[in-house]
Amino acid sequence: MSRLKELRKYVDRELNKITDEDKRNSAFVHLYGVSLAATLIAKKRGLDSELASMAAMMHDLHAYESGSYDDHAHKGAELARTILTELNLTDDKETEIICSAIYHHDDKLVTDSPMDEVLKDADAMHHIMNDLSKPIKEKEQARYKNLCKEFGL
Repeated sequence: MSRLKELRKYVDRELNKITDEDKRNSAFVHLYGVSLAATLIAKKRGLDSELASMAAMMHDLHAYESGSYDDHAHKGAELARTILTELNLTDDKETEIICSAIYHHDDKLVTDSPMDEVLKDADAMHHIMNDLSKPIKEKEQARYKNLCKEFGL
């Protein structure tokens, strides 16, 4: 089984513990949507799409498990490190790349490493394109404009 499939099985088990059906469904849609977007963006930019997808699958997991978005990016990076260590899916360098992306994913107005930017852009893309009737958050407007230019939209 691929590393990504193994990680998704783990994430699926965790999300299935959410008792509220709407919250559980929303969590699945968001994590899988961001994972797909991260794969596409990473491929376009010549980065490791598997690591991007893995980071995306865990980026909001702490918030879903705890029910709180308070400092969720930083706490989520710690949780991801624990999961990756427990499942023995990545080497130290790969773990650092994934955890850095999760740690920084909520800082949409700051530019970080290329992989950090992939996760930020994938998260913003899903927020925006998952419900086109909602206004684009101010902190995601520049990212959306740049993504549209990058993908010729």
